[in-house]
Amino acid sequence: MFGKKQRRHTVVETLIGPNSKVNGDLHFDGGCHVDGTVRGNVTADSDTESALSISDIGSVDGGVTVPYVVLNGIVKGDVFASRRVELGPTARVTGNVYYNLIEMAIGAEINGKLVHQPEGQVPLLEQTNKIDEAAATSE
Repeated sequence: MFGKKQRRHTVVETLIGPNSKVNGDLHFDGGCHVDGTVRGNVTADSDTESALSISDIGSVDGGVTVPYVVLNGIVKGDVFASRRVELGPTARVTGNVYYNLIEMAIGAEINGKLVHQPEGQVPLLEQTNKIDEAAATSE
C-alpha cells in the first residue's frame, strides 16, 4: 500500500561519544553521530549528502543546519534540514523545524513551528523574524 522506505547509508566519520561534550560550533562533512552533548551550532554544507544522527542520549544546545537529520535526542535551537528530517519517538525540539521532507513518529515533540521549505530553500532569518513580528502585531 505504501512505498518502500529508502534508508540512507551514510558512513559515520564524526562521532561524539556518550561521555563527550563539545563546547563550540561543529562543522562536518559526511556522516556525524552524536551520543554526547554539543553546546554550539552543528552545520554541514547544504549541497552535500551529509547526515546527522542524534541518539536518544544525545543533545545539541544550538542550531542544526544539515541536509539529512535523524533525531531521537534533544535539540534546543532551530533545525534546518534542506533535504529530509526524521523525528523518532524520543525526539525533542525546542525551536522551529525547517524541512523539505519530514517523517515524524508518535511521541516526537516540537515546541516551535514546522515550516515547509520545498527543495532545500532555507528562509532568511530576517524573513522569519518579520513573519513572527507580523503575527505578534495582529494578535
